[in-house]
Order: sequence, then C-alpha cells, then structure tokens
Amino acid sequence: MKKTTLNRRDFVNGCAFSLAAGTSISPLEALAQNMLDPTALPPDYYPPTKQGLRGSHDGSFEVAHEARDGKRWNAVDAGDRLYDLVVVGGGLSGLSAAYFFRKQHGPGARILILDNHDDFGGHAKRNEFWHDGQMYLVNGGTLNVEAPQQYNSAAAGLLWELGIDRSRYFEKNRKMFSRYAEMGLKGSMFFDRETFGTEKLVVGYGDDAFDEFIEKTPLSDEVKRDAKRLYKDRKDYFPGLTSDEKRAKLAHMSYRDYITKVAKCHPDVVKLFDSSLLGIFVTAMDAIPAIYCREMGYPGFDGLNLDEVSPDRLANEPGGQHGRENTARAESGDPDMYFPDGNATIARLLVRSLVPDSMPGDSMEDVVSARVDYSLLDRNENRIKIRLNSTVVNVAHINDRQVETQYVLDGKAYSVKSGAVVMACWNSVIPHICHEFSEKQREALLYGQKSPLVYTGVLISNWQSFADAGISRVSAPGGYHPSIGLPPSLELGEYQTARSPDKPIVVRMSCYFNEPGLSRREQHRIGRNRMLATPFSTFEHHIRDQLSRILGPTGFDHERDILGITVNRWPHGYTYSYNPLFDPDEWAFTTTAERPAVVGRQRLGRIAIANADAAASPHTDAAIGEAFRAVNELIGSA
Repeated sequence: MKKTTLNRRDFVNGCAFSLAAGTSISPLEALAQNMLDPTALPPDYYPPTKQGLRGSHDGSFEVAHEARDGKRWNAVDAGDRLYDLVVVGGGLSGLSAAYFFRKQHGPGARILILDNHDDFGGHAKRNEFWHDGQMYLVNGGTLNVEAPQQYNSAAAGLLWELGIDRSRYFEKNRKMFSRYAEMGLKGSMFFDRETFGTEKLVVGYGDDAFDEFIEKTPLSDEVKRDAKRLYKDRKDYFPGLTSDEKRAKLAHMSYRDYITKVAKCHPDVVKLFDSSLLGIFVTAMDAIPAIYCREMGYPGFDGLNLDEVSPDRLANEPGGQHGRENTARAESGDPDMYFPDGNATIARLLVRSLVPDSMPGDSMEDVVSARVDYSLLDRNENRIKIRLNSTVVNVAHINDRQVETQYVLDGKAYSVKSGAVVMACWNSVIPHICHEFSEKQREALLYGQKSPLVYTGVLISNWQSFADAGISRVSAPGGYHPSIGLPPSLELGEYQTARSPDKPIVVRMSCYFNEPGLSRREQHRIGRNRMLATPFSTFEHHIRDQLSRILGPTGFDHERDILGITVNRWPHGYTYSYNPLFDPDEWAFTTTAERPAVVGRQRLGRIAIANADAAASPHTDAAIGEAFRAVNELIGSA
C-alpha cells in the first residue's frame, strides 16, 4: 500500500492528517513516523498569481548567499533512487537540458531538476492577474524571441518540436504593435521637473519627424539646436583616418563622450538618449561604446563614411548582437516574437513535454491559458521531476561514475545521486557550490557581473487615459521607470490583449539600477546591492507617482484604476556581454576561445555547464544552445 504523505502547507498550518476513515494523527506524529514528504506541494499552489515583490523573491536567494559566504550543511539522503541526470536550475537552459538529455537517452531517463525559486522558468517568469473572472498576462522577465531567423539549429529545432509555429503565430500577430498606431497612438517622452526643471509629456517620440518632436520639448534653444545638428550634420569628425581607424576610435569611446567631446553638443543632448538602451545594456550612454550606437542607428555618424562590416562576422553568436555588427542581418526575416507572458510560454511548453500531465493541451495557443498543476511536478512515479524551492549548495563527484548534489529545502539539507549533473544556474553561483574547478576556471566563471533590472506589471481597470493622451508608450529620461508602455496587442488561442480602451490591461514598466561613471561590471555590482535594499513600498510609490504625473491630466486615478502590481526584481538579470570600453576587443568582436565564457563553461568530469552566461549573451537561443552543447559533452563522459 502506498504511503500517504502530508504536504508542507498542511504541516505548517497544523492541520490534522487523515490516514483512513475515522483515523487521524497530528502533524508532529506524522513527522515522527516519516510521513511528511518535504517535496509535496498543495493542490492550490500557484505562484504565477502572486503579486508584490517577485522575480528573485524573498526566500529564493538567502541560502545561496550563505553558501557563497562559506556555510556548509549536513545533508541527509533524500530517499530518491539514482538519477541519470540532475539539473541545477529550472530556467530555460535547465529545462532544455532535460529535454535534450531525454531525447538522447530515451523516455526512460530519470532526471531531477532543482530550482531555488518557487516557480520554474528562471528569468522566463509568468505574471498572471485575474479580475472579474478574466485572466490578464504579462512577462515577469525574459520577454521575446529575438531575431528568430537567426536561431541556431538546436534552438530553432526545439521551438518547432514544442509546437511553436512562426507562420501560424504571425497570421494572428502581425499587428501586435501597429494596431496601436492604427488607433492614432504614438510614442512619447515625459520630461520630469526633477531632471528638466519643468514637467511635460511630448507626444510623437520615435514616430514624428525629429525636428517636429524636439521643438515641442521644454529643452533650451541651445540644446534643441545641438540635437538637430547631431541628426542633420554630415560632418566627418575624424578627417584623415581610414574606416578601420575610425571604427577603432568609436569602439573605445562612449556615446556620451562622442556627443559631448567629438560632436561638441550640449551635455543635455545626452539626456535624450541616456535611457534608450537601458533595456539592453542596463547602463546609460557613459558605458556604451559609440560604435555600438552607430550600428544601431543612433545619430551623429553619417559623415564618417564608415565601411560596413560583414554581416556574417558573428554568424554563430546568439541574439541580435546589439551593436557588435551591422544590424541588417538581425533585422531581416521575421520580426521578434512575443507571447502574452513572455518566454514563460516556452518554459511552460518544455514543462508540459517533460511532465505531460502537469497541464492540459497540445499547442502553443492553448498552453497560454492552461493552468499548471504544480502538485504533479515532483511525484515519485515521474521519470522527470521538477523540485522547486530547492537551493543547491554543493555538487561533487563521488567517484568517476557518480555525482552527489546537495540542496536545501525548507531549511533542511538533502542529497541525491546521479550519473551526471548539468549546472544550469548562473556562472557566479557555480564556484561557490562546486569546489572542484581549477582556479583559472573559477576566475572565468566569476568574471561577468549580471545586470540588475526590474520588470513590473501593473493591472489597470482601463487604458482610456493612454488613448486620450494619444500614446501607447512612454520614455521617461531621469524617471524611476524610464520605460512605460502598453503590452503588444496579441492573440493566441483563447487569450487576447484588450482591444478596447475601456477594458483592463497590464501596463509594463521597467527600471534599472546603474551607477554612471563606473565600469559596466562595477555598475552592475553596486546596482544589485541597491536593488536588494529597495522594498516593495518604494517601487509602488514610484509606480503610482509616475503614472499619475504622466496620465493624470487625461483622467488616470491611481487609487481607482490600479487593480494589481507585480514587481519582478532580478538582481542577477541579463548575462554580462563583453564591451570594448572595459574588455579586450577580441572578446567583444570575435568568438575567441579566450573569452571567460568559453573558459568557464568547460566540462569537469560528469559535470557540464549550461546557461546563457556560457555564451556571454542574454538571449533565449543562447540558453537553449548552451544546454544542447552541455548535454552532448556529457555523452563523451559516459
């Protein structure tokens, strides 16, 4: 007869535990008789609907910090049978590694995925709001399939096998952004009094002619003249230099220095651009090379007459490159793909493939609306298990055939054994939980500093105030949230973003923690500490304050119209990508094996490494591609 178990919530709440009709024992007696299953989750466990401070939520990182600081645990055997593979990290790379391993070794492969968060997906997090019986979705992290035509064969093949059909997707979603434009809504820029001395919303940013837009701003006449000159002048600021020599100069100066010291513009001109690439680099223009901005179409370079680089120079690198090459290749083919919950859709498709009865359906459309039964992710009978709230604290070879993985769950340490391990967590964590790597490899793993960023979803009762203001998005230089906007107008299966302004919608807001004037790595390190010290109340204050100041004149009332707030805090957000202002040119512009990402990702016995950090790229195809590489490396260790 199968032993009946008591889940953690029942125990904590002190509920009686029924063994049979008319028989019950107390939770303490159940614990004493070893009937308490530490991995069991209650039937109503459903983290996507949690609001408040999410992302790297309280409880998800404290044990990892203790491991970093040298704490050790006495682990007891978890009671699991030997696994073929343990995956440390349940993000897109970890889930993909499990998928590829099963594909290589057959459906009988026994795999355990351990993740420190209360939900799977890693940065591909789903935020789910409900109002009047209706579901409203937004990404809590990773948000798009960028440059899908560039996806490597492993990543493109995985998406296809999961049922992501680009043709079918774009049949419904070609107008995901143009639908707002068809309504007459435009981009805008909000000039706040703290930064610009006065307060004004200027409509047309990014849509109207620049001269027309700039004249409506509250900037001084001198700043307006210099900004226009930056856009219109065809001056060669580096006469006598070859194209390669000019590129070299641009690679080693920031765009801020280029604007102010080379083009001789007023410093306030930089404010127009300072927040525009925060969503990519999480730094202002002081830490972004001028050559990157030139490649991404920023003004001031038309007179330099630069030769274009080969679009194939980084052909095997993931993502859109963001300035490291000509953008023509990245912008060719299909545009980026967005799902209503961001790339959480991909994570959910992976989980449904790995644990088929965890959610209903069989398509990319129906997975959007499906509800996950989390209580089914870690059952004894599963060949593949996903164990949440479990922070790995030690990984070590037992011998040349097995690896032991120790993890902490609910304050207690457990251990499991496996034939192999894929470390699909962050590079910065790996040296602190696996002590077998050489000093050289440890240094390489610790080199990058992931960037701190915040994705916030705000459910509002209607978006009439946006429509009345004539805007769909707001750039707010100097604002706490520099980026604010309506979500893509999407349709997948039964789910559809609100088409009418009188209906609820989830507004996306982003903020970033950077420290201008320092190296990019230092900016990320200091910003991370500031982020972790920021309470939810501070985020909420700025959310309500900014929305009220921008949309109050067109009728927005934060007390009446805000129905829910979820702040996704990612202290370790985007993967660190190399930058010629602070890193060797070879790391930034070539695929040399000397890059720390390559040195750090080398297999160690039966332990392989798979994550976006291993590609030095914060893109989804990087995470998937590195999982494919890691699993194939393990084949050679058998």
